[in-house]
Parts: sequence; structure tokens; C-alpha cells
Amino acid sequence: MATQLKPVAGVKDQVSPEEWAIRVDLAASYRLVAMYGWDDIIFTHLSARVPGPEHHFLINPYNLMFEEITASSLVKIDVHGNPVGETLYMVNPAGFTIHSAIHMARDDAHAVMHVHTKAGQAVSAQAAGLMPLTQTAMLIREEVAYHEYEGVATDLEERERLVADIGSKDAMILRNHGTLTVGKTVADCFIKLYFLERACEAQVMALTAGPGGLYNPPQGTPEKAAGQGKYGLGMVAEKLAWPALLRKLDRLDPSFRD
Repeated sequence: MATQLKPVAGVKDQVSPEEWAIRVDLAASYRLVAMYGWDDIIFTHLSARVPGPEHHFLINPYNLMFEEITASSLVKIDVHGNPVGETLYMVNPAGFTIHSAIHMARDDAHAVMHVHTKAGQAVSAQAAGLMPLTQTAMLIREEVAYHEYEGVATDLEERERLVADIGSKDAMILRNHGTLTVGKTVADCFIKLYFLERACEAQVMALTAGPGGLYNPPQGTPEKAAGQGKYGLGMVAEKLAWPALLRKLDRLDPSFRD
């Protein structure tokens, strides 16, 4: 028998306007991940920090598909992944291991997104990592760090190594695992994820021609593009791309705002 979704009532009235705005953006990012086909049934997580000194975060209910998630159904958790207050939904504390490490280590990590796409996993398993084959890759490649696979991320001691590996960068390829991005806002984080995933997809397609069939950009061009991406993606995310994506979601299904 299929499980019916339970309505979550009154959440908007119980939280600050700042938290509600973040809930709407994070719910939108879950819907967009589903729309682009980057979801993995109910697995992987997108998280965002709640404003305030309590070190609380928002994350997905573990038993909902990404296209079902709404602003009200997001679960507020503490640094250990345990729910804060009452909730109708279950959460996966182990799934917050990776996120909590970065959120707690960096003041600028207001949003963290981690996915297991086919293209992202494929590039994570390639010795060269992300290659400067396309404009998309060159714009974000210098922001990409790497972390060795240590098994399913349930070991809390791995958090120290995750933090050390990502340093001050805003994207990471988790070797033999998937991709991850960090952002000052949900919008910033999602657009970085979009660029990283598109770059991985293009690389997988390009490599079907074999290394001998690849055309590499002129010397110095990847570095130039990296500088352009470092200073341009944030503005594009906040002012242009994110509002456009929200309008698209509103046309398709505005229930993420509920």
C-alpha cells in the first residue's frame, strides 16, 4: 500500500520570515534537482543553515522523493542530525555527516548540496578528475577540490578530512562517489552545482571520442576562464538565474512554496 503524504500545517507561522524564505529556496532546489534528473530516489541531501546562533539546519525528510518536498516539510535539525522539535517525518542522521562537517567548519557555508549523478560518479572515478574541456568546466574547475572515498559516510572522524580537503573551495568531487557544492546562499550553491554537473556530463560525452579525439583549449585560456567564473557566477546566480528558475517552477508546480 502506498504511503500518503501527510500535510504539514502552520510551519510558516512558527518560524521567522528569514527562515521561511530559506525553506522556500531549499524546497525549490530539491524540485530542481529532481527536474534535472540528478536525484537518487530518496538518497543524497541538500541542506541550508537556519539564521540564528543555535546552529540549526534544514534538510529533506528521508522518506520523500525530491519532487514531493515543500517548504513546510523540510526538517529542522541540530549539528548531530537530530530533529529540533516535533516533525511528522523521519530524517537520516548519517546523511548529514558530510554536510555538518562543512557547515560547522565554514561560516560562509550557508548551503551544501551533494548528489550522486551518473556523470558525476563517472568523473569521480576518472584519474584526471574534471578536465578543462568545455567553457562550463573551465569556469568552475579551479574551485573543485577532491576527497578520497572512505566508504559510506557514517564515520564522524571523516569530517575532519573532508574539511581539510575542501579548504576554502566551493566545490568538491568525492572520489568514486559523487559531487558536492557549497554556497553563501541556496541560489549560489545550486548554480555551482549546475555548472559542476553540466561540466561532468559534457566530459563523459567528450571522452567517448577517446583521448586522441579531444581538442584542448589554448594555453592560458582555462586560467582566464577560471578567473571569470570566480567573480561572475555569484552575481549570475543571485540576480539572474535563480529568479528565472523560480519562475519556471511556479509555472510547472508552485507547491514547493507550501
